[in-house]
Amino acid sequence: MSKVLIVEDEENIRSFIKINLNISGFEVREAGSGEEALIICEKEKLDLIILDIMLPGIDGYKTCELIRKDNPQVAIIMLTAKNQDMDKIIGLELGADDYITKPFNPTELIYRIKAILRRSGGNAKEDKEKVVFNGPLSLDDRSQKVFIEEDEVKLTLKEFQIIKLFMYNLDRAFSRDELLDNIWGEDFYGDIKTVDVHIRRLREKIEEDPSKPKYIETVWGYGYRFKKV
Repeated sequence: MSKVLIVEDEENIRSFIKINLNISGFEVREAGSGEEALIICEKEKLDLIILDIMLPGIDGYKTCELIRKDNPQVAIIMLTAKNQDMDKIIGLELGADDYITKPFNPTELIYRIKAILRRSGGNAKEDKEKVVFNGPLSLDDRSQKVFIEEDEVKLTLKEFQIIKLFMYNLDRAFSRDELLDNIWGEDFYGDIKTVDVHIRRLREKIEEDPSKPKYIETVWGYGYRFKKV
């Protein structure tokens, strides 16, 4: 049973989400503030966090950033009443995997949660037994980790899934739509800018000079290619 943490200061909204998650078979934890959420994250292993942006004390952005430092693999969905691109981009930059805007359909939220968790679980068994190399970069499916030589690169769930797709398909160009379909699912409702934000974050983590990438090349007017080195 997947364990989901709801971080929302409005009790009626939190209860509404909890009821729908329980009906769908999830084990639920609740927090009314960012501070409370951080304590729960220290004590329990979570699969996914639904994180409201507008929180008392530490806001959702800062909470997301702090959670990511020690929990790179947990999935995070940002929950916000704002419907502006900048709010979404900030959340993605800080490590969120997805976002959903209030008011929302609970069915859509459950679908997104299941899609993220399904993809985080991996696919074929044989993939779990492989280590893939590209120059000093290596990807170990067994541990779900990426290394530059001996140093681990701390990646979020979506960042790992993107680099995994690239590492298994070196020198193949992927359009932004293909990346959305492969990583977020064909029914993803979000903006295509999501891809660009995640690529920029990946470059900052694996490239010596992100402004002159050695690995992740931009295919102008199309998408991205992971170069074999």
